[in-house]
Amino acid sequence: MNIISKRLTLYVIGLFLLSLGVSFSIQANLGVSPVSSLAYAISLTSGLTIGITTILANILFVFVQILLSKRRIGIREFLVQLSIVFLFGVFMDLTLAIVQLLPAPNTLMGRYLFLLISLYIISAGLLAYFSAKLPLMPYDALTYVVSDRFNMKFGKAKISSDLVNVAVAGIVCLVFIQSLGAIGIGTILAAYFIGKILGKIMPRFQPLLQSWVYKSKDDVIVESEKIVEPVRQ
Repeated sequence: MNIISKRLTLYVIGLFLLSLGVSFSIQANLGVSPVSSLAYAISLTSGLTIGITTILANILFVFVQILLSKRRIGIREFLVQLSIVFLFGVFMDLTLAIVQLLPAPNTLMGRYLFLLISLYIISAGLLAYFSAKLPLMPYDALTYVVSDRFNMKFGKAKISSDLVNVAVAGIVCLVFIQSLGAIGIGTILAAYFIGKILGKIMPRFQPLLQSWVYKSKDDVIVESEKIVEPVRQ
């Protein structure tokens, strides 16, 4: 297997794990991560599957990028992001169907257990996704655009993007189903702990993943200083 094939494999595994983690958080019913909050809010209020609303939400993020970006986004970049969106949407419906085969958590302890599982799976997914060093998903790419457009540090742009996404998701839920729906304690915990977990596991495991990809320690680059919180995919 050549380097490109390995990177693609790592990337697809990362997207799959991200979707699986989000699916566990949906089943926990304590609120999903900021990244997924808008897609889940649309799903709750429209009756569409989470896969379809994930695609719709990320297409929206692509168009917001186009509006805010200081540079012109080429057709190739646009099509690449759309391809990623559709793959992730398919994974969302698939992994939610898998998770729903498990007994639903009926106790508060069970729901928090599902939430904890989701945090670690999302973190593992982000580790693989970032280590592959392939194009970012629209929401992550949008954060870079916001950072560049408004001359903000990336961390501040990330927080701002998450707050806007959560606020819009909350408004959608309040207007259509008269509850916060997609927003809850799980949203806050995901926003805080996923970055913490990723910060712990990335320096330890990213060199191993990159050694497998490149088969040379000279090519291994640990990017622990450039960790991006999700998820909140």
